[in-house]
Amino acid sequence: LFPYTTLFRSRLRASAFVEIDGKHLLIDCGPDFRLQMLTHSITRLDGVLVTHEHYDHVGGLDDLRPFCRDKGVDIYAEDNVAEAIITRMPYAFREFKYPGVPNLELIRISEQPFDAAGIKVIPIRILHGKLPILGFRIENMAYLTDVSSIPESEYAKIANLDLLVIDAL
Repeated sequence: LFPYTTLFRSRLRASAFVEIDGKHLLIDCGPDFRLQMLTHSITRLDGVLVTHEHYDHVGGLDDLRPFCRDKGVDIYAEDNVAEAIITRMPYAFREFKYPGVPNLELIRISEQPFDAAGIKVIPIRILHGKLPILGFRIENMAYLTDVSSIPESEYAKIANLDLLVIDAL
């Protein structure tokens, strides 16, 4: 695999751990997240990129608690995905939280490039059935999950890659 990417797959729901310049990003945080982190001895995250709101991609967000001890964990998501996360986990976004609640900071993104922990991320619009979701390009690697189609307008964003991770439906 590409030197800075670890894929979490082996009959578990998919996530990707990306390490660049000492920064640790996670793409999606499904219900198998805790087991994946323990298995791979990952102890720090600088941000989580969320492709879409389906449970198999966000069901592990509550298990980010150990990564929130020193500071909050930034969660990068589109508006509709952020709203779905707030609906599922209202206790994590209240003004006054009870002790032990994960300290999550929702950072709303669009299709425009953004920085996550100082790493440039380029969102890629793809379709999951008829649902528009995001994939992400980080340097010369792109991660596209649950793809049923890629609009032709997005092809330039996946040109000249060293690694394309694609999970097609």
